[in-house]
Amino acid sequence: MTALETFAAFGASLRNQNLTEDVLHHAKRAVVDWYASLLPGAVLPPATLLEQAYAEDIGRGPSRLALGQPATSRAAALINGTAAHTAEVDDIFKDAIYHPGAPTIAAALAAAQETGASGRDFLRAVVVGYEISTRIGAALGRTHYKFWHNTGTVGTFGAAAAASSLYGLESRPFTHALATAATFASGLQQAFRMDSMSKPLHSGRAAEGGLAAAQMARAGVTGSLGVLDGAAGLGYAMSNGPDWQPFLATLGETFNITRMTFKNHACCGHTFSPIDAALVLKDRLQAAPDDIAQIDVHTYAPALDVAGNPEPQTAAEARFSIPFVVASAVVYGSVRLAAFDEARLKDPALRQLMSRIRLHVEPTLDGLFPGQRAARVDMRLTNGTQDSYLQPHRKGDPELPLSDADLSGKFNELVAPVLGEERAGELLRKLWSLEQAARLDLDATPR
Repeated sequence: MTALETFAAFGASLRNQNLTEDVLHHAKRAVVDWYASLLPGAVLPPATLLEQAYAEDIGRGPSRLALGQPATSRAAALINGTAAHTAEVDDIFKDAIYHPGAPTIAAALAAAQETGASGRDFLRAVVVGYEISTRIGAALGRTHYKFWHNTGTVGTFGAAAAASSLYGLESRPFTHALATAATFASGLQQAFRMDSMSKPLHSGRAAEGGLAAAQMARAGVTGSLGVLDGAAGLGYAMSNGPDWQPFLATLGETFNITRMTFKNHACCGHTFSPIDAALVLKDRLQAAPDDIAQIDVHTYAPALDVAGNPEPQTAAEARFSIPFVVASAVVYGSVRLAAFDEARLKDPALRQLMSRIRLHVEPTLDGLFPGQRAARVDMRLTNGTQDSYLQPHRKGDPELPLSDADLSGKFNELVAPVLGEERAGELLRKLWSLEQAARLDLDATPR
């Protein structure tokens, strides 16, 4: 069997198996976090602009947009998948350098609403999408991440797998869905190394492309079975020809969805360890921003490649700027959505502190990437006092996880301003009891 056939056989077989309560609970955690990312992004561009661009697909169809409007399934996957990646608060599987939730759950929800699926079937499909896509992403590895945005490329497989599960595809058409998804996989890193709306669109297109691939396979469209591991397949074309076997061997034995990172800051995940370490040092030294002579951040190379922007001018650029978010954390004590308001972007005190932040690649920490996302921060005060702190993991990583209560708090913080506190509370209660729902009822219409 090719790698693709093995992944598909697993995905098709899981539909007939009972997942453990632990795996189901982690799937619910992922869905709660996805909604916490979806709702704030749904009221921002580019999602709001996509609603205009796809107006003919809204107001009709079996699926729903974030705020309750009916839509065709593909439009819902595209727009919700985009919205869930817009505010930069969506989940991460660090070994794959990948945000699985935004594309995978967007496609799963659209397909579940289309088919009238139960909550348990929806959660099972989410698990299928996570397990297949995270392994493909981990196999493609750091080589792939040099040029490609994994959430756009790998996310297409997560979306296709989740939708295939909900459409009830058997092993052979499931394989063809993944094969077609491989040819749809795209998303270049250059798209978010300067100001643009492209990055969240990668997630939306992955959700739409994966869903479409599953719909095509359901209708009989076939794809190349060797598209992952063939001589001209994805593994060689977009990575270094990885050995797929280690990533296939644990299918059904270990579940990657139990090892997710849930974001504790509203920005690029590569910036989290520097933020966490800087906050520790600020507290230790009791330092006001004007007391700080210099901050040195030592971390892994991709963090500086992706988030090393020294002079961001827009909110999109600031989310990918270690100097900006570290300075914001030191000046304001946190990096939430408000950190990227126009007033913060132009704050003179914040900008002055940014000018005293230096970035460095630390070879030892670079060697740990992607499995470990560490940073060491050195802080020196104007009176000569200095201190250093190594942040070995990010708060929110599986090694330092957010609790269920933390996730609920994140949800309320991000969703209540959109839906209102009462409606947000109702939705959250439904999400934590999803496995009991005979049919999904996740109306998020504001009142």
